[in-house]
Amino acid sequence: MDLPRDLLALLVGFAVALVTTPVGVSGAVFLLPVQLSVLDVPGPRVTPTNLLFNVVSAPAALLRHRRRGRLDRDLARALVLGSVPGVVVGALVRVHLVTDPDAFRLLAAAVLAPVGLVLLRRAGPASTGRRPGPGAVRALAFGAGVVGGIYGIGGGSVVGPVLVAAGMTVAVVAPAALLATWVASLVGVAAYAVLSLDLPGPVGPDWSLGVAAGLGGLAGGWLGAVLQPRLPEVALRRLLGVLALGLAGLYVVQALG
Repeated sequence: MDLPRDLLALLVGFAVALVTTPVGVSGAVFLLPVQLSVLDVPGPRVTPTNLLFNVVSAPAALLRHRRRGRLDRDLARALVLGSVPGVVVGALVRVHLVTDPDAFRLLAAAVLAPVGLVLLRRAGPASTGRRPGPGAVRALAFGAGVVGGIYGIGGGSVVGPVLVAAGMTVAVVAPAALLATWVASLVGVAAYAVLSLDLPGPVGPDWSLGVAAGLGGLAGGWLGAVLQPRLPEVALRRLLGVLALGLAGLYVVQALG
């Protein structure tokens, strides 16, 4: 355990969750760049540590959704059935194929850039209430799970905006996507832990850092949800969107430079 580093991770997890929760974005999207550029967590350890952040930080929001009775069980089941095998495939791809730091930076840029564009775009027309069929949802969740297993976001942050763009309401999508992200992240952490038993190098999660960041995210996410009506959502979306695009550009320059 590195106490100063873990305390910094706690503060970072808190700050990230505080500003991302009100705009409906997973804090893990922005925690990974901090791991890469500030905390110097070696790859591919950054990915399972990011997943561990999800595991620790998400339960408070899940409990809040459960108390409000907002969980669509059919949608959640389809997302879990797709994302869980996807995140395992993503873990295998990460440790066997995407081991080069520059290749991973390009992948991170490929995740951050669309997130930034989604955050910066103007609100679209009202949701239609339509939803894709269960097979399409599972296929989409599988692809998102693969991406999440490589990057460390579980998949919900990827599949959620797609389902909303397809016509589903945010109120329906968000709880189901969060549950799928939590379950997939739990499975992903276990997958990386098992892979670390047979593979050399830093493959398993950094347990102390991931738990510390997750506890910060747990508190920050709760406070962000409480303060949401008082926070300038549009300004936060623009700030995070510009930050995501800036980080994406930085990683492309670093990878190709």
